[in-house]
Amino acid sequence: MSSIQAPRGTFDVLPADAERRAVLEAHAKRILGGAGYGRIETPTFEATELFARGVGGATDIVRKEMYSFDDGGGRSLTLRPEGTAPVARAYMEHGMHKLPQPVKLWYLCTFFRAEAPQKGRYRQFWQVGAEAIGAAGPETDAELILLLSDLLHALGARGVRLRLSSLGTPETRAEYREELTAFLRAHEDGLSREVVDRIDLNPLRAFDASDERTRETMRAAPLLLDRLADDDAEHFARVRGLLDDAGIAYELDPTLVRGLDYYSRTVFEFVSDALGAQSGVGGGGRYDGLLEQLGGRPTPGVGWAAGVERILLSAAEVPVAADVCDLFVAFADAVAGRAAFDIANEARRAGLSAQLELAGRSLKGQLKHADRLGARYVAILSDDEHASLRNMESGDQNEIKRGAVVAAVLRGDRL
Repeated sequence: MSSIQAPRGTFDVLPADAERRAVLEAHAKRILGGAGYGRIETPTFEATELFARGVGGATDIVRKEMYSFDDGGGRSLTLRPEGTAPVARAYMEHGMHKLPQPVKLWYLCTFFRAEAPQKGRYRQFWQVGAEAIGAAGPETDAELILLLSDLLHALGARGVRLRLSSLGTPETRAEYREELTAFLRAHEDGLSREVVDRIDLNPLRAFDASDERTRETMRAAPLLLDRLADDDAEHFARVRGLLDDAGIAYELDPTLVRGLDYYSRTVFEFVSDALGAQSGVGGGGRYDGLLEQLGGRPTPGVGWAAGVERILLSAAEVPVAADVCDLFVAFADAVAGRAAFDIANEARRAGLSAQLELAGRSLKGQLKHADRLGARYVAILSDDEHASLRNMESGDQNEIKRGAVVAAVLRGDRL
């Protein structure tokens, strides 16, 4: 066995895993496509500036977790750590503001973060995400939350709960940030060293602390949700009303903080009790100032991303359609093998699933292998003109001309 293994924090997607992922992709296409979202694929790497400006220089992603490199020409590029900023860049670059608004897009691709690997969290990982750019109304927020809920339900995610809050506008958050910073400075003795070190950099992340002493201190902290401006509070109330009307249960969580700087107003996260401590499955929110931060015109936006590995871990079982082998072609010698190759090729061109012997098994071994594959029919060639066609369900077997094999299988002959 080779001593070379996959890099730490990465994994191989083997055929059985790929089948479950294909089911997830099919549900995403059905649910998101059915709501008018078109699929987009952005480059695996982008200009580092895109994430520094869009995600925020104070975030852990930009400070600690990005895979950045020089392209050999003095330009810094970064493997994408998240999907919203690249989609926003594509929206601006391709003049999508000229299209009917909102522009609704979804993606399914790999992302990269240099963080400590753990169950369901990797350095190379997959996310499915959706973005609606160009609509400011609460209906868009509620629609996207509903679509992610539908996707998780379709895939059988267990113990899923929705956490919901609002961050207000940047102006409201700036005033609140000063108040929270003052609170944290006054209570440094009750905070972890990590929280104290980033009070000035990103005080809201104190609510995310896992340290129990910090969590106890933060129970007395002022809450942003209590300080929303009237129009922000009204927007949030309308989002909640739409979710209530749709029968989507949620937990109000005024301590909910998304890890990216571009969020404003609605923020949400779906968690699964089946995942233990790392319970987040997916989430997102509104980012009305992001495009302007990136040099574009003021444009509202809202979206979410969900970890594919997290979703599949939270699902008890993702139903996978069994592989169908319509026809297995067995043969006794090289002459018959050439004819077998032609029959299998003809069957595939006719839309059938067909396999032929490739491992040099005996005729008896070939029939056992066909049975393992669950083949509906087996064609046994003893020469290049004739075949015995066996219906594996009924056990019936008849002699047949080689050229008639595929037509018989297409008709579903009982023999």
